[in-house]
Amino acid sequence: MSRVRGPWTAMWGLCACFFMVMLDSTIVTVAIPAMLGGLKANLNEVVWVNSVYLLANTVPLLLTGRLGDRYGPKRVLVVGLVVFTGASLWSGLADSAGMLIAARAVQGLGAAAMTPQTLSFITRLFPPDKRGLPISVWGAVAGVATITGPVIGGLLVEHIGWQWIFLINLPIGVVSLVVALVALPDWRPGRASRFDVTGAVLCSAGLLLVVFGVQNGQHYHWGTIAGPVNVLLVIVLGVALLGLFGWRQLRTRRAAEPLIPPGLFRDGTFGAANLTHAALGFATTGMFLPLVLYLQTVLELSPLASSVLALPMAGAAGLTAIVAGATWTRVGARTLIIAGLAVLGLGTGVLAWYVEPDSEPWSLVPWLVVAGVGIGCVFAPLTAAATARLPGDLAGAASGVFNTSRQVGGVLGSAAVGMVLQVGIAYSVPDAARAYAERLPPRYREEFVSRVTDAANTASQFDTTTPPVPSNLDPDVADIVRRIVSDVFHVGFTNAAKASLVLPIAVLLLGAIAAVGIRLPRRGRDRQPVG
Repeated sequence: MSRVRGPWTAMWGLCACFFMVMLDSTIVTVAIPAMLGGLKANLNEVVWVNSVYLLANTVPLLLTGRLGDRYGPKRVLVVGLVVFTGASLWSGLADSAGMLIAARAVQGLGAAAMTPQTLSFITRLFPPDKRGLPISVWGAVAGVATITGPVIGGLLVEHIGWQWIFLINLPIGVVSLVVALVALPDWRPGRASRFDVTGAVLCSAGLLLVVFGVQNGQHYHWGTIAGPVNVLLVIVLGVALLGLFGWRQLRTRRAAEPLIPPGLFRDGTFGAANLTHAALGFATTGMFLPLVLYLQTVLELSPLASSVLALPMAGAAGLTAIVAGATWTRVGARTLIIAGLAVLGLGTGVLAWYVEPDSEPWSLVPWLVVAGVGIGCVFAPLTAAATARLPGDLAGAASGVFNTSRQVGGVLGSAAVGMVLQVGIAYSVPDAARAYAERLPPRYREEFVSRVTDAANTASQFDTTTPPVPSNLDPDVADIVRRIVSDVFHVGFTNAAKASLVLPIAVLLLGAIAAVGIRLPRRGRDRQPVG
């Protein structure tokens, strides 16, 4: 491989691209309440605004990683950057939930073209013994962008409007495009190859069906979607297609190259790192949805105020990522990764314990910082462990697989936590309604519980500003009932948020178990790529 003059100039351009991709995976969360009203959408539709981006960013990653190996990473990255920036403009101009979901899907496809190339470039720009610092920077960008998404989103929603969480990508995208065209070397592949198109279709369809079933289960009351098709059938079919994809990858040898080359997993560390990456993606994506909605709907914070609470978390993640990147060769990658996952789980668990309808918002900050420290401990050493022994001719494929694992985790985290939250609201709000109904005269209790239950079961169209109250009430009594309804919703939603935060903690435990399989010598020994 030829050496590149000024690789750090190219590195900063790659970081800008990667920052946009990661930012858009979480920036939507803080704007959900504003988008619910602005687009006249329900919670399920707005959750899909985020999930469809993660899904479209995930499904093609295996293929786009291989496209970088075939056509050159610069060309694929530039195409993805143009698509991403154009779709950001479309998203900002969308005037309906359906249009926004479509635009976000295209934006995710652009992100999928860019993401594997960023890590692939690092393995090409820097020799193995010089990758420590750039990988640390790459990991810090991932951690900070993930957490600052809600912060930047809150500032934009508060002062300009939710549309600008997408339009902000336009100047960043243009500058990144100029840097990419000028500073990135245009490596050409040494050989042509044929890809497993059938495998790509199987993987894409399987992921789509699984995520659709999990995400929309509560929306369809876990029953019929259309005709004989029900939610369970969709999920089972998706899992079957993914299984068929895995089987095909093991058998694809001659006619086409598999999207996941078997040689990548000869070293168990790469497989363990990918499982851990998936768990981290699940937790970091899944934990923000219930927390942001709790802060804005229960504690009634503005988007700006709720996002400011995440600033210390973002700072802690960024600083810790830099320290972890500089020390993992002495401390050990596996030690830092497991410790980081444990600290992130601890911070999330204490947050779940502390959130109450009357909690003081700033009392949550210390535990958000703890969670940020945990995230920062993981990204750089985990990326280093996954890339330390990458085969040079499969850098794109390996980058695609590694990023796919995180994105699959993120998609499932967004879908599963959103599903648990909706189920929790459907059960906990009516329970709270029955308890609070005892404060009302007997003749109003049944109608009160019925109206609140209907509101909780209609995809979270519950609005605390105009809550459902029994009809034909005296105005004074109606005001009392409205206050009771708000209390019911706050209690019910808080309980649902607590329950939904347990899921990321459980997945982090699984990630820590997977991280035990990471075997990487300290002090950089045995870090040459294997062919």
